[in-house]
Amino acid sequence: MAEPRVEVRRSKRRTRTVTAYREGDTLVVLIPARLSKAEEAHWVAEMQRKLLRGEAKRRPPAKTSDATLLRRCQELSDRHLNGRAEPASVRWVAPMRTRWASCTPTDGSIRVSEHLREVPTWVLDYVLVHELAHLLVPSHNARFWDLVRDYPRTDRAIGYLEGLSAAAGWGMTED
Repeated sequence: MAEPRVEVRRSKRRTRTVTAYREGDTLVVLIPARLSKAEEAHWVAEMQRKLLRGEAKRRPPAKTSDATLLRRCQELSDRHLNGRAEPASVRWVAPMRTRWASCTPTDGSIRVSEHLREVPTWVLDYVLVHELAHLLVPSHNARFWDLVRDYPRTDRAIGYLEGLSAAAGWGMTED
């Protein structure tokens, strides 16, 4: 992620506190007018650190990179599919028009729509389990759904995704 643009706003009425917030892609830091340039630099760096730490806490690790997405798949396979589903690759892709994710069992690749970066972790986990199950059973038959239903929030996640798709007008489906 690129360094955000920083705008420092000094105030004579502000006497002790320093605060910061995002305004678009700009970090706005509010400081007392009396602070020196060295103190300003210290507080800008401190507020950037705090802001980045807070943003990292709000975004679960599996939603940040392909590598962490792959590790999450390995954990979910171990937990819900006895470690039998072993994807060769898992990656985020540009928002898909009709699917949340897709899987190619022949090469073991899974692609996950960027739309899912903002859903709750348990919904993303369901989609990953769904795609992992396709590595073992390519079709949506009873054996496939038996595997997927080992994930305890399957029905709830399906409902969430249906509601999200309907609200956004996307017309997305599971597969």
